[in-house]
Amino acid sequence: MKSSRSRAGRAKPAPALDERSFAAALRALGARDEKIAAMLAVCGAPPLRRREAGFAGLCWIVVGQQVSTASAQAIFARLEAGFPGLDPARIAHADDEALRACGLSRPKVKTLRILAGAVVDGALDFAALAAMDAQEAHAALCAHHGIGPWSADIFLLFSLGCADAFPAGDLALQEAARLGLNLRARPDARRLTKIAERWRPHRGVAAHVLWAYYKARLGR
Repeated sequence: MKSSRSRAGRAKPAPALDERSFAAALRALGARDEKIAAMLAVCGAPPLRRREAGFAGLCWIVVGQQVSTASAQAIFARLEAGFPGLDPARIAHADDEALRACGLSRPKVKTLRILAGAVVDGALDFAALAAMDAQEAHAALCAHHGIGPWSADIFLLFSLGCADAFPAGDLALQEAARLGLNLRARPDARRLTKIAERWRPHRGVAAHVLWAYYKARLGR
């Protein structure tokens, strides 16, 4: 993601995606990449997907790690019901049984409790993340327990609206790339990262297209 720099030399975050910039990026991608244009012909223009840019958004991402969308939705609904407002202080001090009753695995219970504690202590500052450029915010997120490159990229894309965030480790994106780009084999994260260079500075918008195309091809 290209970003400008202040007089102090610190990179500024690019403007977050909104409906207007998202639509413009879709048009630009379709005009310059015939493969993207072909995918859009199949799936249509995908909607802009955004989530809350604070602790609730991060909770959703942790809940959704390595489970189906339907399972994630059910678990997240129980988590919201058990902890209204997803207050970090309550989750940080919740016992294992209360969190496990929501359907969370033991590793995810540990992760949510640690992240909630980091929010309470000020070590995880969402306002500060929003003021960073994408690379800096990605590194800051990955410094916390339970947040790897995929989770960081998903938060950057959906919660902070970073137009160029690209979760190359996502299996659905990899399979969509195989189908849409007519590849012999599903690309791994490293290869997909290289492929996605053609879509800068709108790799996150391309990811929306790939997910929509994957869904359309599977008839979901």
